[in-house]
Amino acid sequence: MHWGDSSSLAYERTDSATARSAMNPLRPMLLAGRIVRLGALGVAVSACGGGSSAPAVPPSYKLSASALNPGSVSAGNKSTSTITLTAAGGYTGSVTLSCGTISGGVSAPSCSFSPATVPVNGTSGTSTLTVASSINTPGGSYAIMVNASDAEKTAPSNGAQALTLTMAAVIQHVVIIFQENRSTDNLFQDPVLISRGADIKSSGLNTAGQTVALTPNDLGTAGATPQDYDLGHAHADFVSMYDAGKMDGANRVQCYVKGVLCAAGTHPNAAYHYVLPADVAPYFALAEQYTFGDRMFQSNEGPSMPAHQFIFSGTSAPAVGSTLFAAENPTNDYGGCIAPAGTLVALIDAAGSEAAQPPMYPCFDHQTLADLLTAKDVSWRYYTPIADYIWTAPVAISHLCQADTVTLTCTGTEWTNNVVIPQTQVLTDIASGKLAQVSWVIPNGTSSDHASINDGTGPSWVASIVNAIGSSAYWANTAIIITWDDWGGWYDHVAPKVINDGVSWGSGYVYGFRVPLIVVSPYAKAAYISHVTHDFGSILKFIETTYELPSLNYADAQADDLSDCFDLTQSPLTFKAIPAKVAAADFINDKRPPVDPDDD
Repeated sequence: MHWGDSSSLAYERTDSATARSAMNPLRPMLLAGRIVRLGALGVAVSACGGGSSAPAVPPSYKLSASALNPGSVSAGNKSTSTITLTAAGGYTGSVTLSCGTISGGVSAPSCSFSPATVPVNGTSGTSTLTVASSINTPGGSYAIMVNASDAEKTAPSNGAQALTLTMAAVIQHVVIIFQENRSTDNLFQDPVLISRGADIKSSGLNTAGQTVALTPNDLGTAGATPQDYDLGHAHADFVSMYDAGKMDGANRVQCYVKGVLCAAGTHPNAAYHYVLPADVAPYFALAEQYTFGDRMFQSNEGPSMPAHQFIFSGTSAPAVGSTLFAAENPTNDYGGCIAPAGTLVALIDAAGSEAAQPPMYPCFDHQTLADLLTAKDVSWRYYTPIADYIWTAPVAISHLCQADTVTLTCTGTEWTNNVVIPQTQVLTDIASGKLAQVSWVIPNGTSSDHASINDGTGPSWVASIVNAIGSSAYWANTAIIITWDDWGGWYDHVAPKVINDGVSWGSGYVYGFRVPLIVVSPYAKAAYISHVTHDFGSILKFIETTYELPSLNYADAQADDLSDCFDLTQSPLTFKAIPAKVAAADFINDKRPPVDPDDD
């Protein structure tokens, strides 16, 4: 055999040759029919003794990304990460960075790198990744893939790197829908909510210590069991029903038909009723899908006029610094600075007395939430059917109304620009893209849920507003808060926290009975029962928090901010239309004269 030219070797198939070859540790090996060349043999020799050397590392680079800082931001803000490219095997080159697809559509966060192309010359290079969002970026958790590639399309040796960012949505519109005169036990005998733990009772106590079953009747004045009478819900009725916290005095609440006491025996246990579930199906659908509050209380211990002042201002005080509150509906149900001369409203003091001071003309002056919104250049509207009645809160605020005492009209710029009549314009404003950042929506009497005057269309009215928002671009960033102005005299079993120490804010007149609360939003907690104590001040504080306003230092200062009702970091809920018996167009096209929703 000749070792010098392996290509000319002949393989001798003899026993002796085979034996000699077997004994030689350097016997050439056959590979695919040819003898391995000498270079490969040298590797074998080296492996058998005399030191070793590692195979050469091919040139490459590694990609790393620090966690985004901060890891959670509100929409409209930014987060950053340091991107490091580390060379291996003497790698040199320029690496271009990019982000993979980020979910969220056109409003999803965007990526940028500084620099976008990083030179890596045998050591390492860095870049800063900035993940930016707009105020319209939806809430949720975002996965961001950081990719890298050089001119040769070489990817990092360890692949793309994943980062996560939690985004909190920003609420940009708040709509308060303020219905009339229902307690929680009266309006929400919903088995679904009850099965989820909502505190709703189907019976109540009376002053004789008896348990009285709540019986059904219709929501409106038509039907098999028409709701054709009203119940007292003045401050005196609150005191009777509360009964020093025993909550057994609903049998003492007076019953009225068209302002006259009910005839004896005509409406036994008049306050111990609940509304037929079929009549309020839209309310049930909303409460079951979104957030329902079973510890929502009206702020005041009385009827509608002061309640509307509280939802607008957090107080019904007559003036700045006063410890008094307007406690009742004014005489003749005229509610403000354009009421006829001689109209009076009772005031209540910190001891709970309406007799210790004389009544006054129902025109007040103090700061309102609308003033805070205007000062911050946040737009607002107050939709109402009538200017000069008790549910139109701005009419009772002197500096907003600026009354012309001859024509008995409000002339103030804020009134003219922001108080909208009729209330149905909210539907057309939504459709035409003119919804203000904060809106109060007050119903006509027929769609108000108020006992003895409503025609049963209240749930459809509320559904029409919700559906209009839900089917528009506004849905993405709107919170709709639905509540009722007072308990209307109906039985409820949960005792409120009554302040009567003579010193604390609100003493003598806060807090009133439970009213229902529904919070509707893509960021409302789904199918959630809130057991946190809320009142009208909570709604004001939510708005103050949302728009970074100062406090009014009235009911808002004492309240929570509804934060338990929301999860701004959840993926937005998809809107589902709420079925209703009456269409939005029917409300828009109804040209009948409006009905006062509170004619007590």
